Amino acid sequence: MNVFLEQKLMPIASKIGNNKFLVAIRDGITLAMPLIIIGSLFMVVASFPVPGWEKWLGEIGVADFLWKGTDSSFGLIGLIASFGIAYSLTNQFGVDGVPSGIISLSSFIVVTPFVTSDAGAGMPTTYMAAKGLFVAIIIGLISGYIYQWFINHNIQIKLPETVPPAVAKSFSAIIPGAFIVTFWLIIYAILIKLNLPNLHDVAQVVLGGPLGLLGNNVFGTVVVVGLNSLFWFVGIHGGNVVNSVMQPLWIANLDENRAAYQAGTEMQHIFTISFMDNLVYIGGGGATLGLVLVLGYLARKKKTSKQTKVLAPITVVPGIFNINEPTMFGLPVVLNVMLLVPFILAPMVNVVVAYLAMASGLVPLTRTVASWTMPPIISGFLVTGSISGSILQIVLIVLDVLLYLPFFIAVEKRFKAEELGESMIQEQTLKESEVFVKK
Repeated sequence: MNVFLEQKLMPIASKIGNNKFLVAIRDGITLAMPLIIIGSLFMVVASFPVPGWEKWLGEIGVADFLWKGTDSSFGLIGLIASFGIAYSLTNQFGVDGVPSGIISLSSFIVVTPFVTSDAGAGMPTTYMAAKGLFVAIIIGLISGYIYQWFINHNIQIKLPETVPPAVAKSFSAIIPGAFIVTFWLIIYAILIKLNLPNLHDVAQVVLGGPLGLLGNNVFGTVVVVGLNSLFWFVGIHGGNVVNSVMQPLWIANLDENRAAYQAGTEMQHIFTISFMDNLVYIGGGGATLGLVLVLGYLARKKKTSKQTKVLAPITVVPGIFNINEPTMFGLPVVLNVMLLVPFILAPMVNVVVAYLAMASGLVPLTRTVASWTMPPIISGFLVTGSISGSILQIVLIVLDVLLYLPFFIAVEKRFKAEELGESMIQEQTLKESEVFVKK
């Protein structure tokens, strides 16, 4: 098994994880995460699940300002991602990414249809939010690549060295920038003249459709979390590989839930970024909170191995805050065949159980995000706006503990056997040294 994973799966996972375009998508969307969290904080305050709270905020005139804060932060994901993706990709080719990001952001606005009124023309906020993520990916990758190609092929305006660097950089961006913006303007014009859907709607079908087939149903999501665990198992950050592909869909789903809740309509999406972070990957990839709780419990017993006692404090506390690198590489879980089965099964079980709980209406759908380091129980309450979200997390953690328990007991037996063997070797060495001294 180890040979297969190291020789077959690891090279593939490494290539995927280091792919410039996937890295750009991951980093570009991550750039918007502070705004997502800030917007979620406003939303939590505006919709805190206390009877009469929302009505009271409306009566004192605060509710509209809180929702404005949400729309002005959470609602800018697509716009920020269009900058961040181009910026990241261009940087990876050794070119300054700031001008590229600005040009990509301009191109994003170019392809977005405006709405007009007596007050003037403007861009719909829905396209600036998660609905614009798929266009942000397309424009960010294409614009970033074209920009770096122009610069690396020296197709740019060069000014004398005496000119300040900031001025020189701005002029060097004129030729590639003019080409890129014109290119997207032509695309926009063609779609308009042919009475075709705008680029956002096209991208929703081209990218959103296939991703939805995988990430919008329980069977596809189970496959996704299984792949995430397999990548982690061979030492590749599974989240960086899988989330680069699936994160845009799950963020878009969450934003649609947020908008539906804000509008007072029914939320539609079970599978969101909050569902995955707070109900599936509890403790990190592989749902390892269950594992570290088992480890922490056994470490309290007298006959427990020294390795478990040493590992407990450095894995349990970070695990509670969803940081599992100490567990992955300290225990380790990576390439540890004895823990492979629960490492794959635990998040899969979490997907199925959480899906059934939400599909049956026992737990509300997620509508906002909590910081990924937010401990479970608290995060479950925040993302669902209900104590039932916390109860669901408790149930999932118990299931994960039960899955990991028998397998870690086997690991613990191996630890004891290794320590017993080392002890016997030390005793034998001591006896031989005493004999040598007597002689």
